[in-house]
Amino acid sequence: MEHKALSIRPFIGARDYDISRSFYRDLGFQETILTPKMCLFTSGKLAFYLQDAYVKDWVDNTMVFMEVKDVREFYSELLGLNLNVKYEGVRLVPIREENWGRECFLHDPSGVLWHIGEFS
Repeated sequence: MEHKALSIRPFIGARDYDISRSFYRDLGFQETILTPKMCLFTSGKLAFYLQDAYVKDWVDNTMVFMEVKDVREFYSELLGLNLNVKYEGVRLVPIREENWGRECFLHDPSGVLWHIGEFS
C-alpha cells in the first residue's frame, strides 16, 4: 500500500486544558481553537490536537517524538523558557547521547512525554 498522507496529527490529552494550552503557546506552537474542548497546535507543517480530556493511563503513556535540526540549540532555548518554574509538573531532562543520535525529554503539565531528538 502506498500512503499518500499529508500529515499525522496525534491527539494529546490535558489534565488542565487551560494550563496545557498556555504551556504549548509558550513552547512556540500556534493555537487554533476548533471547539470549546479541542484545539490544534501547529509549528510549520507539524501539528497535534490538544483535547480537554484526561484519562490518567492514556496521558501517562503518551509520548511524542519531535525531530529537530540541532537538539543542543533547542535544549538551550527550552532552558531559557523556564517552563519548569512556570508550570507545575513540567520537567526538562538533559540531552542524552544514543547510538542513533541525541535527545532530551520534556514532560508537559499533564505528564505527556516529549522526546526531542536529532538523528546522527
